Amino acid sequence: MPELCRFYGISIRIYFRDHGPPHFHVLYSGDEALIDITFLTLVEGRIPPRARRLVMEWASLHRDELMAAWERAQRSEPPGQIEPLE
Repeated sequence: MPELCRFYGISIRIYFRDHGPPHFHVLYSGDEALIDITFLTLVEGRIPPRARRLVMEWASLHRDELMAAWERAQRSEPPGQIEPLE
């Protein structure tokens, strides 16, 4: 599972050929969540509220890049890297 980005101990990943809808995985301190790229909503799992706010802020800044990474991963191509939240 390629890592797209890492910031503040939060890892953002996308699986190759994963099921829809387009989403990314968030791993933080032993917790995992799936975030829908289109609507930026929590699909499954949990992460602490502060980490969730940071992830949502980051994702809103990079939604187009996330969708492009999702599409590449669906073709089994490397999804690339996305700049972290500063």
